[in-house]
This record gives sequence, structure tokens and C-alpha cells, in this order.
Amino acid sequence: MAAHPIRMFADDAAVRHVGEGLLARSLPKAEWTHEAHLAACLWLLRERPDFVPERDMPGTISAYNQSVGTENTDSGGYHETLTQLYIKGARAFAGTLPEGTSLVGAVNALLESEIGDRSWPLCFYSKERLFSVEARRMWIEPDLAAIAD
Repeated sequence: MAAHPIRMFADDAAVRHVGEGLLARSLPKAEWTHEAHLAACLWLLRERPDFVPERDMPGTISAYNQSVGTENTDSGGYHETLTQLYIKGARAFAGTLPEGTSLVGAVNALLESEIGDRSWPLCFYSKERLFSVEARRMWIEPDLAAIAD
């Protein structure tokens, strides 16, 4: 069981609200939760073919952070390795879903999966490596286990 209760989404509109709010930099800071990060990622993968998460997410999250007063520093704000890892996880998870799965059904299933757990990155990375300045600034390979492609 996760240390934090999972905050599920009520419907497709709630997921789109997060994704659109991220892109428009209008999402209230309090709504930019772990679940919101994953929901926005899956929404972008499913409904925004013009947005390439691996390429576009770093600038999008960094700009959003700045818009809500969060500094992107060596100890806070945008984290490249975590972002890219969760994109990989969300992309792989999306590929396992049955055709016709609703957006909210896909997001809530992702949140309930091992990928949705806040500790999932620690299956691949030691805390020291994952929370290093290097990992925050750029993608670094895991030191505990390989990530399946």
C-alpha cells in the first residue's frame, strides 16, 4: 500500500483540466500533485499527438513551475530523470491497455499500478543517485535495475 492515498480522477474532464492547465500554466499549484503529473502525461500521450513528451515536457514543466512561483534549482522544481522515467512508464503502461479504455479509466489504472506508486523510481535508482544534482539536470541511467523498453 502506498504511503500516500491515491487521489483518483472522477472523469475525463478532470484529467483534461489538469493537462490543459499545465499547458496553459493556469493550473493552481495545489493541483499539481504526483497524480496530476501522471494524468497530464497520459493525457498528452493519448490526446496530443503534436506534443512529444520526451522532448516537450522539460520546458513545459519548467515554465509551469516558474508561473506558480516554484524555482527550478539543483534541489527543487523540475527533475529530468524522474520526468523521463515516468514518461517511459506511462508510455509502456498505455501500450498494455485494452482498446477503448476511457481516458479516466486509463489514468486511474495507471495510478493504481506499480508505476503510479511514488516509490516506483526506487526500483531502478538508489536514493543518492536519483536525488543527485546530476539526475535533476539530465537523464542518468539507473544504478539498481535496468528499465525495460
